[in-house]
Amino acid sequence: MVVTRFAPSPNGSLHLGHAYSAVVAHDIARERGGKFLLRIEDIDGVRSLPEKPDEFREDLAWLGLEWEEVPAQSTRLVNYEEVAQFLFHEGLLYPCTCTRAEIAALEPRLGPEGAIYPGTCKGQNFDPEKPVSLRLDVDKALARVGEVIWEDETNGVMVADPRVFGDVVLVRKDAPASYHLAATLDDAADGVTLVTRGQDLFAMTHIHRVLQELLGLPVPEYHHHPILLDETGQKLAKRRNSPSLAQRRKDGEDGRELAARLRAGEFPAGISLANA
Repeated sequence: MVVTRFAPSPNGSLHLGHAYSAVVAHDIARERGGKFLLRIEDIDGVRSLPEKPDEFREDLAWLGLEWEEVPAQSTRLVNYEEVAQFLFHEGLLYPCTCTRAEIAALEPRLGPEGAIYPGTCKGQNFDPEKPVSLRLDVDKALARVGEVIWEDETNGVMVADPRVFGDVVLVRKDAPASYHLAATLDDAADGVTLVTRGQDLFAMTHIHRVLQELLGLPVPEYHHHPILLDETGQKLAKRRNSPSLAQRRKDGEDGRELAARLRAGEFPAGISLANA
């Protein structure tokens, strides 16, 4: 049975891009006789707003979607810590005290997430009194798992190459896990068989597949859909104050009709589908 999920972070209101992603995941699950899950990814410290999950549920119901809810990330911290400690004791993680400013000052190469960490702290002693993040030693990880592939419904068979990111952070200084570690563990725990998400997150799969191999987790298939762009050609985003679904609800718009238009590729004025 196919199991998809929609996993928003409660650090702002949902917008049309989220609606499109939720509709895609929901419809694939329904068309294939499966389940559509809602998971709240709420471990972003003070940026996780406690009132937003209820708003998200109202948004999804307004769109006419049906879902099963699974435990939020904030209930899974022990699992993240245990897995991080396992990887650390296996010699696959190392502490890093570098700040973003310090990394930027080194003028590093750029990758899909910005600056590629040059490995400054690898093999170094560190002050236990200073806050540290834990980074994945990508070379060691690849040496252990060998070649890793994944099946992508929109891109075909892909070979994982996490070196495009460098040694990514798996445990943040200010949070028990990064998106990479938490999402990978949660998808396995929730029985997700098809990860549906925007094409802008496609590169993340290079890392997630390697983590799945390191940890012996089930391997889902992937479906990376096009993303919605605003009138300037930029991705819709919370940080850019893209119009919210909550405001559309308050303004009296018909959510089910909106979902139907999204399915048909009919978008509001100024909104377009990338690569359309």
